[in-house]
Amino acid sequence: MPSSEHETLVAMLRAGPASADALADIPAMRTSMETMMAALPLAPGTTCEDDDADGVPVSWVTAPGTDAGRVVLYLHGGGYVIGSRATHRSLASRISAASGARVLLVEYRLAPEHPFPAAVDDALAAWNWLLARAVDPSRAAVAGDSAGGGLALALLQRIRASGVPMPACAVCLSPWADLEGTGESAAPGAVDDPMVTVEGLRVMAGHYVGDAAAQPLASPIHADYEGFPPLLVQVGTREVLLSDARTVAAKARAAGAEVTLEEEAGLIHVWQAFPGVPESDAAVARIGRYLDRQLG
Repeated sequence: MPSSEHETLVAMLRAGPASADALADIPAMRTSMETMMAALPLAPGTTCEDDDADGVPVSWVTAPGTDAGRVVLYLHGGGYVIGSRATHRSLASRISAASGARVLLVEYRLAPEHPFPAAVDDALAAWNWLLARAVDPSRAAVAGDSAGGGLALALLQRIRASGVPMPACAVCLSPWADLEGTGESAAPGAVDDPMVTVEGLRVMAGHYVGDAAAQPLASPIHADYEGFPPLLVQVGTREVLLSDARTVAAKARAAGAEVTLEEEAGLIHVWQAFPGVPESDAAVARIGRYLDRQLG
């Protein structure tokens, strides 16, 4: 059963603006997310340093005691329409503290101003920038939540196609991998998640890919997973994106990838982002242990 802290979070999210009203105003959605997420604390002692990855804005988020040779390239969520480096500094700082790795937050271009495949291009540019700076790919990971989780899977496809080295592993938190919304959990009324709705995903998919949602780089449920590195996938059973995570895990396993799928009963979309919620702290600790094993 979810903790009282988790259910308090659910109640708080339900008190937000109605979905139809919020989806009509992209600048307001962006401001709302920035305001909510900026209030979340960083891991104690964390430093944040902005940088430029060949034209892509990035930030190094580093908790005390990290190994400079370990790097996690992190792609934020927000439906490819909202979100930024600022909205995910808290989560990045906690992953850095848990894993002993520096986290590179990537501020990829957003839709509708910059539709597909702009985000994928920016993610690949950031990975190539890391390689050019002599980051050892065997000690590096890619990670992301929601749209960022799907983008991490798209990035792996682009890395494989370009012939540059793969990362040691990938971590996908509630990945948005089916922009057509064909999964059982995306059926109206199938789940009850205050963070993400079927209607919201439909609108954001329209901004990002229009009628190209079936492309594997947009919807990685259609991807070929041959040659992929080990994957950690976390998802809550209360999520619209539950089917996305299950399909990704099944396809990756069928292609020979090592997959760890963690389904958390009754939890909402990207619960990992909220420090102080017991399930969040536990999930981030597991992410840290996974990265510690994979990055050496």
